Amino acid sequence: MLTRNCLLLFLWILVDEGSAFSSRPPLLPLGQSRKGREHARSSAGPMRNGANRFQRVKRGWVWNQFFVLEEYMGSDPQYVGKLHTDLDKGDSAVKYTLSGDGAGSIFTIDQTTGDIHALRSLDREEKPYYTLRAQAVDINTNRPLEPESEFVIKVQDINDNEPKFLEGPYRASVPEMSPVGTYVTQVTATDADDPTYGNSARVVYSILHGQPYFSVDPKTGVIKTALPNMDREVKEQYQVLIQAKDMGGQLGGLAGTTTVNITLSDVNDNPPRFSKSFFHLRVPESSAVGSAVGRIKAHDLDIGRNAEVEYTIVPGDGGNMFDITTNEHTQEGIIILRRVRLQTLSLLISLLCFRALDYESKKAYTFKVDATNAHLDPRFQSFGAFKDTATVKINVLDVDEPPVFNKPSYVMDVYEDTPVGTIIGAVTAQDLDAGSSPVRYSIDWKSDLDNYFDIDPVEGTISTNELLDRESIAQHNISIVATKLNSPVLTSRVAVTIHVLDINEFPPELANPYEAFVCENAKVGQVIQTFGAKDQDLPSAGQQFAFKSPKEDGKNRNFTIRDFGNNTAGIVTKRGGFRRRLQEIYLLPVVIEDNGYPPKSSTGTLTIRVCGCESDGALLTCSAEAIFLPVGLSTGALIAILLCIVILLVIVVLYVGLRRQKKKETLMSSKEDIRDNVIHYDDEGGGEEDTHAFDMGTLRNPKVAEEKLYRRDVKPEIKRGPRPPLSQDSADIRDFINQRLREHDTDNSAPPYDSLATYAYEGNGSVADSLSSIDSPAVDVEEGYDYLSEWGPRFKTLAGIFGEAETQSDSNSSKTH
Repeated sequence: MLTRNCLLLFLWILVDEGSAFSSRPPLLPLGQSRKGREHARSSAGPMRNGANRFQRVKRGWVWNQFFVLEEYMGSDPQYVGKLHTDLDKGDSAVKYTLSGDGAGSIFTIDQTTGDIHALRSLDREEKPYYTLRAQAVDINTNRPLEPESEFVIKVQDINDNEPKFLEGPYRASVPEMSPVGTYVTQVTATDADDPTYGNSARVVYSILHGQPYFSVDPKTGVIKTALPNMDREVKEQYQVLIQAKDMGGQLGGLAGTTTVNITLSDVNDNPPRFSKSFFHLRVPESSAVGSAVGRIKAHDLDIGRNAEVEYTIVPGDGGNMFDITTNEHTQEGIIILRRVRLQTLSLLISLLCFRALDYESKKAYTFKVDATNAHLDPRFQSFGAFKDTATVKINVLDVDEPPVFNKPSYVMDVYEDTPVGTIIGAVTAQDLDAGSSPVRYSIDWKSDLDNYFDIDPVEGTISTNELLDRESIAQHNISIVATKLNSPVLTSRVAVTIHVLDINEFPPELANPYEAFVCENAKVGQVIQTFGAKDQDLPSAGQQFAFKSPKEDGKNRNFTIRDFGNNTAGIVTKRGGFRRRLQEIYLLPVVIEDNGYPPKSSTGTLTIRVCGCESDGALLTCSAEAIFLPVGLSTGALIAILLCIVILLVIVVLYVGLRRQKKKETLMSSKEDIRDNVIHYDDEGGGEEDTHAFDMGTLRNPKVAEEKLYRRDVKPEIKRGPRPPLSQDSADIRDFINQRLREHDTDNSAPPYDSLATYAYEGNGSVADSLSSIDSPAVDVEEGYDYLSEWGPRFKTLAGIFGEAETQSDSNSSKTH
């Protein structure tokens, strides 16, 4: 980043100078007189002599770029440079000002002489340059004598930063046995000094520690191997010290160091090797098939997958008895006893007991084992064969073992009710050891708690000790224990299953309590029911049941039994025309006989009910009372219909009673309280949901004594007092209504919502008084209606109607006469 900034500054200076040269005459060399340098004045100069044009004015800046030394340690401010204009005649009439980066805080200017000083020490790595602007003004009027000019103060670099390894310490790896010049890693050091100025940032790399194994490129920092065939098994870790020095490595340069930890990674350059060429193992003859009988190991100096070893047994005399596998974690060879084809009888018996070794048959096995690498590297196959061979000898140890039964389990059969003491079978066990001890037999009492069986301790024959019943226990499972006579501790067990066979001791019987029915319209020879049989004895293959009618039932004219020959039979009608009125139930005996020895038989009874059926044989009803009911309608249906009728009658009676009671209450209330009811419905929302009616009777007659109003839906807590009498002199309906409105507005017991009140007051002052016909005479009296015209214009129409009616009446009466 610092180098880029410096390059950009350098390019900016070149572009600035080029633009200056393109817009003004070139500057004179620095060796000429300061006053001889001429610069084009800016186009923004002031007008002179009243002419509206620009006039060139000479200006004499010394430089457009100044330099200040980095890390200045002097006691006085560091002199930077001097600003001067040709307009300055030395009479102190010109004042110089400074603005921009650090003006006043870092840089200061003498307003009279134009000398610039740095007030403190500067660090180029913190800020490489400062951009400032200078102005020459009249000391008296502060008017600019020429346009403001910009210049740069650049901090000149010194070698005050050593190279640094920002990513150290480093870790790297390289395969062992790599050739010289194999790339390992690359280190990089950075120098904060200016790379464009001198050699302060020019870095050179070198190795301080780690030779002669590795080398480093002085310019790039690339580390490579320097020795061939470096062996990881000899030395695996290397620590290399790298130095980076600036000033191109010259004397006086600053230096930085870093550490590089280099590891040699493993390659498969070593074959596996057995620690000894002969392994002697001892294995008990009681070892089970599939068990591990020994371990051997070949060591490999490599690591990881390069040290994985595969073991194989070389075919030979004893190799077919064993297998070998590799333990993935320890890389050991595990020798396993495997199952093989045996020739002798003793070995065959051992195999049945999951044994493959027999001391009495063969006492030792010898074979060879090869150890090879699983992953070979073709670069190192020229070193030789990557395998090793060792000899393994396994001695079979004699073990005092328990007796061995000649079968893994036994199955025996015995008929129930067999006499006590009958021998039902035998078990055999023998001692396979060289001593061949006699064997004694016994029954485990836990497997025969009821002591149904007994065994001969010498011969091993099993006999019954109790009468057996298949219906109680159909199968017995007992355990026989064989014990060596010279070593009672060594025992073995075998399971014996005894099946109790059935004898024909139970007669057959009907499979279900059948209840058949026969239709009144049944035909002769019709099968009305199929039935079967069951037997409590154990069913056997070919068991058959025979069905027939008893001999004494040969005169039965109603039904007979037909045997279908497949352990089922059917009831067949011998006649038709059955009637429930005459007989509803028939009982039919049936004889069932099995084919056991000796055959057993029993007699069952079938119940046959006479029922009413449809023409297609579908059952309708079997009840006798249904005879008197309409055809096709059952008793349950009639009961349901009657129940529905009763319920309807009860509902009608209740409804009529409630209607009468309601009508009576309505008449009573109408006599006692005749009023107009205005009901408020809360359809539009707002207000309380109160639909109670209000008494409007007091509004009909203004002469009724006025009382304090209360809500009829709320029971008043204070008794009503007498209302003050209404004024009798109210002559205008408007005054009456206004008075009522004021009463409702001030009434605290009024409903809290808007309600509608009607008033039937006719008002006072009618000239016709009352028009009611209540006080009219009962007899027809001729009455003239001429007085109606005297009541005013409101009764003019009425007078005309009645007057016309009177005229017509008189004319009609005259014509009659």
